[in-house]
This record gives sequence, structure tokens and C-alpha cells, in this order.
Amino acid sequence: MAEQAYHRLFSYGTLQLPEVQLGRFGRRLEGSPDALPGYRLTYIEITDPEVIAASGTDRHPLVVASSDGSDAVDGSVFAITDAELAAADDYEVDDYARTEVVLQSGTKAWAYLAAAPARADADAVGGS
Repeated sequence: MAEQAYHRLFSYGTLQLPEVQLGRFGRRLEGSPDALPGYRLTYIEITDPEVIAASGTDRHPLVVASSDGSDAVDGSVFAITDAELAAADDYEVDDYARTEVVLQSGTKAWAYLAAAPARADADAVGGS
């Protein structure tokens, strides 16, 4: 493969699913486990039919900032190309905003966080 610019992407949700990766990127991504400290997991209902078809569900995880410093969200970090990052942006609905974060390992990565924290807090389903 020719040298390409790449980005690190932290996923805690449906972008970890092989069927979503194949549909979005045309390949399965190889990731390594990591965590996002200072955040907790909640869920939202997705209404975009294309995203529901790709993931197989209308209930998607979403991370929001936590006031509990011991909270962290587990996930995977992937190396992806510029084109794959654009495809990930296209996949994520308006409830998510791509934000640069520092993971537990110290790695800087992009992650899709809650675009509207107040709404995500209202929809919280406990931190699992």
C-alpha cells in the first residue's frame, strides 16, 4: 500500500462492528484497545435509515463528559486514511461531533462525542 496520511480514530460503538467497517471503509480495521478517561457511556436513538441499516440498530452509544474523574469509556483505536475519516464523518449523525481527545494510553485520536451534552444527559441510560 502506498504511503498515505493517516489519523487515529477512537471508537466505542458501531464503528467497531465488522459489517459497519466493511460498508464504510471497504475493509476491516485493525484496532488496539484503549479508553477515554473522564467520560461515561449513554445511548441515543438514531433516526437516519442508512445508519440504522449499516449498524442493524437504532440505539447507538454516545459518550458525554463525566463529573466523576474515575469514569472512562472502553473502545478501540484505529489508524485510518483521510478518505476513511471522511467516510466516518459521513456515517455519524448530527448528534455526534468529531473531537480530538487524549486516550488513557496518551495517544491523541479523533472521537465522536456528544454534540449537545444537555440532550445526551436527558437520554442517559446509566453508565454501562
